[in-house]
Formats: sequence, structure tokens, C-alpha cells
Amino acid sequence: MRRQTRPVQIGTVTVGGDAPIVIQSMTNTDTRDVERTLAQIKALQQAGCEIVRVAVPDEEAAQALGGIIRQSPVPIIADIHFDYRLALASLEQGVHGLRLNPGNIGARWKVEEVVRAARERQVPIRIGVNAGSLEKELLVKYGGPTARGMVESALGHIHLLEEVGYEEIKVSLKASDVPLMLEAYRLIAQAVPYPLHVGVTEAGTVRSGVVKSAVGIGTLLAEGIGDTIRVSLTGDPLLEIPVALDILRALGLRQQGVELISCPTCGRTQVDLATLAERVEERISELPPLDKPLKIAVMGCVVNGPGEAREADFGIAGGKGKGLLFRKGEIIASLPEEQLLPALMLEIEEYVKGKE
Repeated sequence: MRRQTRPVQIGTVTVGGDAPIVIQSMTNTDTRDVERTLAQIKALQQAGCEIVRVAVPDEEAAQALGGIIRQSPVPIIADIHFDYRLALASLEQGVHGLRLNPGNIGARWKVEEVVRAARERQVPIRIGVNAGSLEKELLVKYGGPTARGMVESALGHIHLLEEVGYEEIKVSLKASDVPLMLEAYRLIAQAVPYPLHVGVTEAGTVRSGVVKSAVGIGTLLAEGIGDTIRVSLTGDPLLEIPVALDILRALGLRQQGVELISCPTCGRTQVDLATLAERVEERISELPPLDKPLKIAVMGCVVNGPGEAREADFGIAGGKGKGLLFRKGEIIASLPEEQLLPALMLEIEEYVKGKE
């Protein structure tokens, strides 16, 4: 059962409560370059991202937020470190949410000033704790970054916000170490009613980052912990969104969009299934976003292939240099191997056109 949390509103998107798990990402463009940043935000939205965070390293970046926000198709969160004045400037520009790092934002009065400005605009604040930037006194107290130290850091700043009467709060306790991250989130989930933003920070490149994110985020979501997620991968943030969607779909938490299943191949496979599956995956990634589930099966032989393909909306099951094409559980054609991909994609594309 999913943990019940106090919902917050970030622009048009609800996080927490009974709302669906929300997918986030972060731009890696120079925020001061409004045109390039907007282009990346729009690409992320088209891929399925629902909230985008942008770095605000200086005053010029903060001032650029206004132009970005006015044209963005999704709510924008300002990522603030070190200088509380950048949070104030971001609020003035109309940002939909703030992310503050308790480990580096500074004195209590600075946080209080940001909270006052956020309250005036009803802008939620994410208390974003990172194992790599815990307060020095907590590192000394706990002998390094620990889950209890991360929770203590978060609670200190949560209580500060509560003391000044502000509860529009989200919380994250990220670490690059998956067991540490899991322990920290489990502890904070027992301590506060606020929605949690879940992720494995600095997870790595696509290969390692996908594994660490799937294990870390997936484990917590399976336990009912988490209201919004971000898969952190080195490089193009567009790579993060399909992984996030796949994690949610694998847990039955997101139904819409295209799901591809394909067999691992074995000695019975008599078609080039690996190439075929890769080409299908590439082609379906170019489809427009769907608000309904669409299941595609690419199977290699007659053992599990026909059964799995029949359970899919569309599918193919290979034989010796040929294969069967399925639609909604019915065989509609037996085709040579080279005709399987175009025939399958024609069926899928016609289906998608009918849903637009």
C-alpha cells in the first residue's frame, strides 16, 4: 500500500496524496540561454517528463527564469545552492517550486526569508538533502555521511519551516550509494507526512545509472514510498525519462505509453531477434506520447513466442527465417523475416493514428 502523504501543488501538477507518481528531470543547458533551455524542456515534456528542474547558479540565470516559465509546457523548479538571494529572485520570476540544500544554504535567517517569500506565493519548497553535502557538524557527529545524519539534517530544516507556519514541503534524501539511500528514505517516511522525491543521485552513466536507479527507486516504490521520481544519468536528460517510465510500468504504477517485451533468445531462435527488437524499440521511441497502454511483443520462437505475442496488442513471433504477425491475440499474417518489422510498425502506426 502506498504511503499517504500531504499533497503539494507545483504549478498545475499535484505531488503526493492520491496523485500519480510524478516524473521529473533536470536540464543540463545553461539556464541563461533561454532558447536552448526551453528547447530541452519541451523535448523532455514530449518524452513524458512532468516537472523540470533548472540550475540557478547566479543572478543572470535567475532573471532568465521569467522567460522560461512563461513558455514552458511544464512546471519549473529552481535549484538553489549557497545563495538564498537566488531563491528570492527565482520566486520573483514566478518559479513553481524551489529546491534548497540544507547543507549549503547558510544561516537560519536566510532560510526564513526565503520561506516568507514562498508563503506569499504558495510555492512549495523541497528540502533536498544530499549525502555528499551534509552539514559539517553532522559529518563529525555520525563519522561521515549516514542515513541518520541525512534524516537529522532534513528534520532540522523541516522543523524550521514548520515553526514559521509553512507546510508546503517536499523532501529528498539522495545518495549515490543505494543501501544508504534506501535506509534514509525508509527512516524519513516514518517521521514526516510530506511527499518524498525519490532518486539515486550521481547514479552514473546509462549502464550503471539505470541499474542503480531501478534498484533504488523501484525498491522504495514497491514498498509504497515515493511521490515523485528522478532518474539521474550522466549526459542527455532525455535518456532519463524512458527509464523512469519503465520503472513505473514494471511496478504497475503507470499504464499509459508503449511497453516492449522481447525474449532473451536461445538456441531455438532462428531469426535475428536482437536486431529486430532493437529496431522496433528505436521506431516506437519516435511515436507520439500515448495516454493509453500499448503492449508490443517481439518473440523469437514457437515455445513462448505465440503465447506472449497473443497477450500483447501487437506482436511478432519468429520461426525459421519467417514469423507470425499478431493483432489483439489473432494471427493476421505469416511473413518472411525481412517483412516482419515494416508490417508490425504499419499496424502500430495505424493504431496510434486512430488514437490521436
